[in-house]
Amino acid sequence: MIPTEKPLIELIKEHLQGDLQGLPVFNTVAVRLQQMLARREFKMEEVIEMISEDQSLASQVLRVANSSYYAGLSSIATIKDAIVRLGAQEVANMAMMASQFELYRSEDEYLNSSMQKLWIHSLACATGAKWLAKKTGYTHLAAESFMGGLLHDIGKLALLKVLDDIQRNKETKAAFSNTLISEVLDRMHEDVGYKLMKSWSLPDAYCSVAVNHHKEDFDGNDILLDIVRLSDKACKKVGKSPNPDATLSLISSLEAQFLGIKEMTLAELEIIVEDAGELTL
Repeated sequence: MIPTEKPLIELIKEHLQGDLQGLPVFNTVAVRLQQMLARREFKMEEVIEMISEDQSLASQVLRVANSSYYAGLSSIATIKDAIVRLGAQEVANMAMMASQFELYRSEDEYLNSSMQKLWIHSLACATGAKWLAKKTGYTHLAAESFMGGLLHDIGKLALLKVLDDIQRNKETKAAFSNTLISEVLDRMHEDVGYKLMKSWSLPDAYCSVAVNHHKEDFDGNDILLDIVRLSDKACKKVGKSPNPDATLSLISSLEAQFLGIKEMTLAELEIIVEDAGELTL
């Protein structure tokens, strides 16, 4: 008797059992930097030393610092220069951004297309969230808002990596279409993102964003979550999202009401996310 092929969802769940740190979705040094800065007790030398442990990451950080994404800065030659000019949190965010950029790729046509769209969305959401934090008087949350926006859909990247692994190992005969991929991501990414964040001991604020950014009954007192959710919706409205919806009303959203944002600011936010630069290294 020929054994029945396992359903795709079952295969995915098997891959997600155990230690999620085995999934190739984070750079270890970039995560350790976020953990260190979350403790608020660190020295500049410690940040420099940690980044320098990974020469590839260090060079990527410098390329980000000198990229068009940070247009307007004069040339930055060393990690120390970057920290002095931009601050440790900004440089740590650069490290995460640079390392993430390298991971959103696959040899499979459909998976690679999904990863590229997801990367563009994540970076636009991060850019919008950072701008929104500053615009609404939460400047102290600007760096965290950027990181929350960048990582809010990390569960989707994890699932795409699992699908990539299943495809390469020929564990299924199912054809990967955009419809199938979207269905898997939409159904599972929040819980997977939360578990992934927890397994890497990332700050609770980012874990909350990962699991609650689509929930209807979210905590309106969680300002970081409000900011990322609103930026995410702005991306969706202007087409910087894997699932765009031009009919979305930002002014009537709960997030806009919680943050006390007026229509003019929301119009600016739409422009910010639509024009968000793409990182090229």
